[in-house]
Amino acid sequence: MPFVSFLVRPLRASASLGYSLRMTMPAIDINKLTTEQRLHLLEELWESLRKTPEALPLTDAQREELDRRLDELDRGDVATIPWEEVRRQLHGRKQ
Repeated sequence: MPFVSFLVRPLRASASLGYSLRMTMPAIDINKLTTEQRLHLLEELWESLRKTPEALPLTDAQREELDRRLDELDRGDVATIPWEEVRRQLHGRKQ
């Protein structure tokens, strides 16, 4: 149940930028949100970014670190935790 919604309008011509995407978003006072609402907002934002990973450019240092971590996983050098367990632990901490 999202508590923040975005209205995306069609692309419009802009004299200085070519085409741009106009969005309207309600003002959010993050300090007034509960911890649960903040976590939910973070989850929604992350999910929206995850759908287009190519839109998030990496620095060389970030790419090297990700490659290093993937190599560790491939070698079996690290233990993994299922996402649902991580999520359960995070939600348990907020109480």
